[in-house]
Amino acid sequence: MKKILILGSTGSIGVNALDVIRKFPDRFKVVGLTVNSKIDALEKQIKEFQPEFVVVTDETKAKELKSNIAGLCKVFSGYNELLESVTQMDYDILVGAMVGFAGLAPTLEAIKRGKRIALANKETLVVAGEIVTKLVLEHSAQIIPVDSEHSAIYQCLIGENLNEVEKLILTASGGPFLNKDKSFFETATIDEALNHPNWKMGSKITIDSATMMNKGLEVIEAKWLFGLPVEKINIVIHPQSIIHSMVQFVDGSIKAQLGLPDMKLPIQYALTFPERLKNDFERTNLPAINNFTFFEPDFDKFECLKLAYNVIRTGGITPCILNAANEIAVDKFLKGKIKFSQIPCLIDKALNHIENHFEPDIETIFECDKITREFVLDAVV
Repeated sequence: MKKILILGSTGSIGVNALDVIRKFPDRFKVVGLTVNSKIDALEKQIKEFQPEFVVVTDETKAKELKSNIAGLCKVFSGYNELLESVTQMDYDILVGAMVGFAGLAPTLEAIKRGKRIALANKETLVVAGEIVTKLVLEHSAQIIPVDSEHSAIYQCLIGENLNEVEKLILTASGGPFLNKDKSFFETATIDEALNHPNWKMGSKITIDSATMMNKGLEVIEAKWLFGLPVEKINIVIHPQSIIHSMVQFVDGSIKAQLGLPDMKLPIQYALTFPERLKNDFERTNLPAINNFTFFEPDFDKFECLKLAYNVIRTGGITPCILNAANEIAVDKFLKGKIKFSQIPCLIDKALNHIENHFEPDIETIFECDKITREFVLDAVV
């Protein structure tokens, strides 16, 4: 029986993780759940899964929850108590499903305790990949990716020699604007950008898919997860989202992992590895799919993707600048303050304005994140 702590239990990854856990009551016990403010959904989760504790970072909402659940479990409040729960509470696996930079600090604490991390929070490796990978080795922790693309590569590499890998091939759906001209970005609405053809995700990651920034962040993440240079990490557009990613070897062979666009599959793999447990999830019907198509990504159209590759090659603290600027730019778009086309403009502005630091320590990374957010909040395009 593995004890599970889920950070971000009411988001799409958290909800899917609970769907998986529900299928295997003899294998997993939820001991802790954390949310920002969605206490209505959390209350239902508490009643079903009976965790020992929950954390609500919104302190007003935490007080409201306490009065609603009448002692069903311990209720902690605020980000500091979230960190303390990761540091002090008893659990075996941390599901890192928080969105954005906020997921970095708790992930670092879990690594220092030598835990298994089912990692969906790509920003952790994007902004602090070198630090994170060193800590994982130092504390004998284990990161198993939950992103479908990285889970696919992880699975394809089992039993293989990394020195015999010619390249990793990350697949991308292309998002809702794959077949739109770049000029369309000037008038793209929030609803249009959130209308992903294949995946049901939170709003931030869905916008990242529309700009293809998500794929740029995934390239950075893959660099650190698998220890390969960017020259060996390629992207191919695959609109069907059935082949989740591939590995090409030096003899020309390609291994691919296939499955329906359903996050429960990589989540279950991360929780049960090295076992594969039988489930009743919908199976992939290849004849029904009929065909697979592939395209080269358009770096001129999807400027965020180009910015991400530039950052990988520049190094230093620029991935942190890229990530923070993107989070604020996406938030501005979702609030109707900027156009969709202005998201990469704000990111580029931040990258040109904020000084780079090579081999940054964790304090420098947190300071850079803060400075970047302040700059982009005030920046005009």
